[in-house]
Amino acid sequence: MTNRQKQILIAIIEQYAEVAAPVGSVTLAKLFGVSSATIRSEMAKLEQFGYITHPHTSAGRIPTDKGYRYYVNQITEQTYQPQLPAMERTTRALEARVGSNRHSADQAIRSAVDSLVELTHNLGIATIDGQLYMSGIGNLFSQPEFIHGGQAPQAVARLLDNLGPWLKEAAPAEAINVYIGEENPIGKQSGASLIVSKFRSPYSDQSYIGGTGANPPELRPRDAPGEPSCRDIRRHTTRRKGRGR
Repeated sequence: MTNRQKQILIAIIEQYAEVAAPVGSVTLAKLFGVSSATIRSEMAKLEQFGYITHPHTSAGRIPTDKGYRYYVNQITEQTYQPQLPAMERTTRALEARVGSNRHSADQAIRSAVDSLVELTHNLGIATIDGQLYMSGIGNLFSQPEFIHGGQAPQAVARLLDNLGPWLKEAAPAEAINVYIGEENPIGKQSGASLIVSKFRSPYSDQSYIGGTGANPPELRPRDAPGEPSCRDIRRHTTRRKGRGR
């Protein structure tokens, strides 16, 4: 992949994350200062590589699971350098909020999840003494991905019903576990992304905190696998790793 193709892919992913709509060549041409024909040629190559695809109703492009995975790998490998002042302010605010509940592990974990919800504007989760704590369900279902209604809310609800039992059974071991689209071991048909981090708490050496977001099936091309919400991937992962552009 050339550097320009890489930058176009990143632009498509980040634009799609914000508006939940296919990204066209005209928009990208203005961004990169080249012709629409040049962008269409590069997009065709990215599609051949499997990083993007297009819904049957639109000429714009959206990321595939492979595209999201490339993007997440770039972030987790710290290809991007963090904006330290902004990250430091966020870290201090989070530490202060959690620290104010340092005498109660239960409240400290809940506070951390609530802070995560405020930072990501999505759904946050954590295990507390064997129970699953969730916050931000309203944020999740108010995202643009759900404006079409359909079966999307029910599919994501089923995923959330199975999340607690799955965490107990699977016990993800990595510091940060990112499951994209069909990588998601539960609720594959919901198109949900799941990001989970293991930590040690007074309740267990295998406690978990993280979040989830979804891109409902109604917004996917017919021949494409379930796509996650890049919004959730980007905000969760960059808060943990740090990134600036």
